[in-house]
Amino acid sequence: MKRIFFNEVATRDGFQIEPAFIPTDTKVALVNALSTCGYAKIEVTSFTSPKAIPMLRDAEEVMGRIRRLPGVEYTVLVPNQRGAERAMEARADEFNLVMSTSETHNLANLRMPMARSFAALSDIIRSVDGRTPINVSLSCSFGCPMEGPVSQDDVLAWVGRFADLGVRGVTICDTTGMAHPAQVSRMVEALQQRFDPLQLTLHFHNTRGMGLANLLAAVQGGIIRFDGSLGGLGGCPYAPGASGNISSEDAIHMLDAMGYDTGIDISRLLAVARQLPDIVGHDVPGQVAKAGRITDLHAPPGSSQT
Repeated sequence: MKRIFFNEVATRDGFQIEPAFIPTDTKVALVNALSTCGYAKIEVTSFTSPKAIPMLRDAEEVMGRIRRLPGVEYTVLVPNQRGAERAMEARADEFNLVMSTSETHNLANLRMPMARSFAALSDIIRSVDGRTPINVSLSCSFGCPMEGPVSQDDVLAWVGRFADLGVRGVTICDTTGMAHPAQVSRMVEALQQRFDPLQLTLHFHNTRGMGLANLLAAVQGGIIRFDGSLGGLGGCPYAPGASGNISSEDAIHMLDAMGYDTGIDISRLLAVARQLPDIVGHDVPGQVAKAGRITDLHAPPGSSQT
């Protein structure tokens, strides 16, 4: 079976909507712990204005203090030209640029129409000029909670426009969990037929309980790169009804059980995941950290132990 690569997004996508500020020391320690688990990438933070996302106002300090391990790419979200300059100074391994495939969501999330977003991101890509790899994440690629279905042809057209600009990768995001497995299968087939050289990543949310089913459909369709969030943290503050991302540990546990090579030390990852409720101060959606792996056996009820 093919190797599957995971990108951990909890420290950016997950933390950005937490109500209480996560201390910088805690963020650094968590990234360092995740680095030892076998991830391909960790999306550490966002170089958004601290006024827009105060939870990530310590982006420079976090990037400056994390312990970088060989084989792990430390990526950051870059919203604009100033963010790109800050990310360059912080020596990010990859810039993740974001726009929506839905006009209404793009206006709500980025406060500009899609055409203006594309122009602004194009300027960033040209200014970086290949010095740092760039990934573009396309939000609401499977549907918008305000507009309804998003045309697959429209999504493919946006992927093509960014591919023509020379980006390394594109992430297809199910921002509000509106995708279903048959739709995912159609999308990944079309993506791979047209954009095989691109580093294609799928980003699912579990809003309607189909996150892992959608991931499996994408894996079976040939996709090998996925975003996941420790504990299932995350959600979009500008998309009504959006809940957390798929839980990294749940997805990795499932694929490991099926015989896929994820490159992740699941025992080490679960140990980190079990610390997460104390870090954020509330329960998290992830299940395997609570229930244990399917290989973790228990004594029969009523049996005596000495």
